[in-house]
Amino acid sequence: MGGAGGSFCVLASAGLIAALAGCTGAPPLRTMACGAASAPDIAVSADGRTASTRLSVLTYNIEGLDWPARSGRPVQLRQIGERLAAMRAAGTAPDVVLVQEMFSRAAKKAVRDSGYPAIAPGPSRLTRAPKIKQEPLPGKSKWKHGEVGLRLKGSGLAIASAYPLIETQVRAYSRKACAGFDCLSNKGIMMGRIAIPGVPGAIDIYGTHMNSRGASKAPAVRNLAAHKRQSQEAAEFLAETNDDANPLIFGGDFNMRHSIDRFAAFSHYQPLELVHRICADPKSGCDVRMSWDGDEPWMDTQDLQFFWPGDAVSIRPIRVEAMFDGGPSGPVLSDHDGFMVTYELSWPADSTRPSACTGAGGGRSDG
Repeated sequence: MGGAGGSFCVLASAGLIAALAGCTGAPPLRTMACGAASAPDIAVSADGRTASTRLSVLTYNIEGLDWPARSGRPVQLRQIGERLAAMRAAGTAPDVVLVQEMFSRAAKKAVRDSGYPAIAPGPSRLTRAPKIKQEPLPGKSKWKHGEVGLRLKGSGLAIASAYPLIETQVRAYSRKACAGFDCLSNKGIMMGRIAIPGVPGAIDIYGTHMNSRGASKAPAVRNLAAHKRQSQEAAEFLAETNDDANPLIFGGDFNMRHSIDRFAAFSHYQPLELVHRICADPKSGCDVRMSWDGDEPWMDTQDLQFFWPGDAVSIRPIRVEAMFDGGPSGPVLSDHDGFMVTYELSWPADSTRPSACTGAGGGRSDG
């Protein structure tokens, strides 16, 4: 589906908004000691100059919506948690999962039950958005379409990691950067900085869920303007929080499928490399284990990942695959397939820069 906000259309009455706000419990939060993770396999090139390892990142919109927006979801959500936990026990799970639409109690339990030792949620319902002086969006706000000035839900975001989250930061999108029913959730962006034993420095991983199109029920010109503002605010957040020494991964539900205008505006603010674009090139050496149609497969999905190298550690995608799509990884359990990317991280073998766990104390910031 297009986005969490569009799914809240049946919640538009003031009575339900007041009754349901904050009723589904706290999101999962799990802290892992910085030195507790096992080191991954690290390879050294034949000439002894380069060390490398792999990091797999899954982005997955789990369709974790509450009744009356959705019903009958607890069974599938429970299976998501159980299957990820089973994969972890077998050593085949993604290293990091970027979650969207973690709204319901069952959705939060599924993420908690996945067994990841480090879990952090994104912006909550009460996370304050930055005060930005902005013109009103084109057109008129309509309370019947959810634009009531009240956030019914948090962002629905979470990062679950097999490695310590030594720092997290979150930011809600500004008040005038939403349109239609999407305004009922406090959409935003989050960063989780992970420390991998043996890898110099850290990896900065970001997740988001951006304003939907038709599902928002806002006119096209209005929901496009909201998406553009979110694109700009996301770029500013990345610029403010990413350490240039660290490689960066940015994934989520970007709600840009089949929208040239949205993709062009997003790309204007983001210099990041797009995994789909790199892996669609046969010369890239990326192993594509999913069905892609056409010359621009990134235009056929909402679920994307972007990346950028760090000064200390390089990064490139080496494999892409779908998860929970009815194939070997499991049955379809959401209205989105999971999208998993395996990256190769590499750095000079004689690098003396220590792991980010050295002296790390962790922490969280709600910006």
